[in-house]
Amino acid sequence: MIDAIRQARMLARKMQEELYDGRATVTESQKVKDEKTKLTSTEEVIVLEDEPCRLSYSNVSTTDQTESVAKTSQIIKLFMSPETKIKPGAKITVTQAGVTETYECSGTPAVYETHQEIILKLAGRYA
Repeated sequence: MIDAIRQARMLARKMQEELYDGRATVTESQKVKDEKTKLTSTEEVIVLEDEPCRLSYSNVSTTDQTESVAKTSQIIKLFMSPETKIKPGAKITVTQAGVTETYECSGTPAVYETHQEIILKLAGRYA
């Protein structure tokens, strides 16, 4: 019975990964020390490149009207393998369907045996 469950999970993961039609690059802010000046500064560092993934969208095209602009609102979810480590607050650039967009990781990933889901957001996105 346990082997059957394990095999079913492996098959489910394989099917999930067959849907990955995007590629992601993950950037994190990290403290970097300059050896000449001995000063430490915060810099963006690429920690993961060309990682297979898939974006999913919910509530597409809903709009909140403010006095000056119409602000778009949607839920953007990124699917990746469960072993991939993404820290909350990371910047994630995804190319999918010929479109490249940069997102902010808004929280801790939901990790499952077959995949993980990360809610993303576009900062300052207006219609």
